[in-house]
Amino acid sequence: MRLDHLSYAAGPDGLAATADRLSSLLGREFVDGGVHPRFGTRNRTMALADNTYLEVVEVLDHPASDKAPFGQAVRARSALGGGWLGWVVAVDDIASVEQRLGRAAVDGSRHRPDGHALTWKQIGVNGLIADPQLPFFVQWLSPAEDHPSFGASPDFSLACLEIAGDPQRVSEWLGESVESPLEDVKVEWVAPHGTPGVVAAHFQTPNGLVRI
Repeated sequence: MRLDHLSYAAGPDGLAATADRLSSLLGREFVDGGVHPRFGTRNRTMALADNTYLEVVEVLDHPASDKAPFGQAVRARSALGGGWLGWVVAVDDIASVEQRLGRAAVDGSRHRPDGHALTWKQIGVNGLIADPQLPFFVQWLSPAEDHPSFGASPDFSLACLEIAGDPQRVSEWLGESVESPLEDVKVEWVAPHGTPGVVAAHFQTPNGLVRI
């Protein structure tokens, strides 16, 4: 179990403008990730060190976005002005998570602009919707060289997460200590004064530490 990526919902100005705004802060460009046909969303991604990445995601005007929990989650966060949607944990075998949560994972896919498809299974988005401090889980089916973090520079990484929530609650959701997927990332837990979830992320860049 490890941190796989952070998800940031596009604001009212759309995916391109939101990604450009974050790029100007971080000093690095996002790449076009393509469309998630099952979820009615699309994204742009930025590779980070330690097999992690940052995505900016936008809901599409498509029926799938009304039916799929992930599309619903993105739409709701964007309607609030955009911002941090949540964090995502990668597991080697999602069957154990299915058994613990008592439901089946769903198939996920994304088609890059070059037509190449990335595939995975995911579970737990409804948990994120109900309690945004909770991550959801993915098991990648595509090879490692297809992971959005592939080729990341070692000097560009996630240094710290600020999460409004309860680490004990998150540990119960994970089925193990919250330190496990976040062992390489400093986490600052703050008491929620409103909606729980990711408050900010600190990125180590060649130009210094950047907080978003």
